[in-house]
Amino acid sequence: MTGYENVLKELKQILKSFVPQGQDIHEETDLVADLDLDSLKVMKILESVEDRFDISIPLNIMPDVRTVKDFVLQIQKLDG
Repeated sequence: MTGYENVLKELKQILKSFVPQGQDIHEETDLVADLDLDSLKVMKILESVEDRFDISIPLNIMPDVRTVKDFVLQIQKLDG
C-alpha cells in the first residue's frame, strides 16, 4: 500500500498538468468547483492515475470523490 503523503504528492503532480499554471492544489481543493475540470479532463486524469498506480478505478466511486483528499483516500483503498 502506498502512503497517504506519497499518493497526495503523485496526484498533485498529475493534476497540475490539467489545470492552469500556478493553480494551487491542496487536500481540500474541490476537483470540479476549484479546478474547473470537465468530464474529458476527469477521464484523462483517471487514466493517468490508473497508469501511475497500476490500479483500475471503478466509475461508480467518482460521485463520492469531491476533493483531492477524497481522491487520495480512494486511490489508497484501490491500491491496498
